[in-house]
Amino acid sequence: MKKKAAGCERLRSEMTQVSRQQWGEAVGLGPVDLWVLQSSQVRVEVLTLGAIIRSVCSRGKDGQMEDVVLGYDDLEGYVSDKRYLGAVVGRVANRIARGRFVLEGKEYQLDINNGPNALHGGLRGFNKAIWHGTAVEGGVQLSLTSPDGDQGYPGEVQVSVSYTLQGERLTAEYQARSTKATPINLTNHSYFNLAGQGAADIYDHAVSISAQSYLPVDDSSIPTGEIRRVDGTPFDLRKPVLIGPQLKEVPGPGFDHNFCLSSPGDPWTERHAARVCHPASGRVLEVSTSQPGVQFYTANFLDGSMTGKGGSRYGKHSSFCLETQNWPDAVNQVSFPDCVLRPGEDYKHVTRFTFTAV
Repeated sequence: MKKKAAGCERLRSEMTQVSRQQWGEAVGLGPVDLWVLQSSQVRVEVLTLGAIIRSVCSRGKDGQMEDVVLGYDDLEGYVSDKRYLGAVVGRVANRIARGRFVLEGKEYQLDINNGPNALHGGLRGFNKAIWHGTAVEGGVQLSLTSPDGDQGYPGEVQVSVSYTLQGERLTAEYQARSTKATPINLTNHSYFNLAGQGAADIYDHAVSISAQSYLPVDDSSIPTGEIRRVDGTPFDLRKPVLIGPQLKEVPGPGFDHNFCLSSPGDPWTERHAARVCHPASGRVLEVSTSQPGVQFYTANFLDGSMTGKGGSRYGKHSSFCLETQNWPDAVNQVSFPDCVLRPGEDYKHVTRFTFTAV
C-alpha cells in the first residue's frame, strides 16, 4: 500500500475515524502498520513500531492545522533513531543507577546505555519492538509480550497501551501483568513543539507544572534521594513561565527533572500535571495522569544532527517532553513510590493529552 503524506488537512467528522495501513518493513523485525485516529479537532498517527506517536495535528487560533510532534518521514528514521522520538519506553522508563537493582534477594545487571546508567529499558527496549495493533472504540490497542530475561529484566510481561481520541483529547492507557516480580515504568516519549515540528526552539512557549516538589539529580542525572520543595527555585513552575528565560536559571543544559505530582503512598487517581501554551499560535497542550511524576525534558541532547520530517534539523531546545511516569531509579530508592509489579497484580496507568487553542 502506498504511504500517504503526513496529512494535516482540514478535519470533517464529529466521530473519531480509525484506519490502518501498512507503512513499511523493518529489517529483521517485520511489517510496520500506521494507524490514523481522526476527530473533528485532532489527527493522530501511531506506528506499531515502538507504539510510536508519529504525529499529532492540531489547530491554532487561526484554524490552521500543524503537526506538533517531532518525527521522521520514513520508517528507517524510526528504526535507527536513538532519541526515542514518540515512542513508548520500557520496561523501565528513565534511569536506573549503574543498571543494577536487587529484587527478592537477587541482583540484576542491565545493559549500561546512558553514561554509567541504564536508560529507557535497555539497548532494545519497547521502543524497538513491533507491537500488535487492534482497533478499539475511537482508537487502537497495541500489545506486546516481553519475554523473561528481556534486556536483563525478570519475568514474562504482557503489556498493552491503548491510544484513543475523543474530540481534542488523546488518551493513553497502559496495562501490564508479569509472571515474576519486576520493575516496570511505562511512558510515552513524544517531543512537542506547539509552533509546529521543525520550529527552531520552544523559548516562546509558556509552561506550568502542578508540582510542589522536584527531585534534584547528581551529575549522571540520577536522583539524589532528596525530595525538594520548588519554592524559591527555577523549578517552581506552578504558575506559567516562559521557557526561554527560565532555562537561563536552570543549572546544566536545561530541564531533565522529575516533578512530583503526588507523594509515595498516595491513592491512585488522575491529577492535572502540566499545561504548555504557545501564545503566537494559540495552541495549548494540557496533560493529566495517574502517574506520581512527570519528567519535564527540554530536548537538551538534540544537536541538529538528526534530519526529521520535511528535512527539519532538530536542535537543542527545539521541543519539550512531558514524560508521565514513576520517579526515576525508584527500584533502588526505598522512599520513592513502589515500581515493582508482582505476579497477580495489574499495572494500570492513564495519561491524557488535550490539544486546544486560545
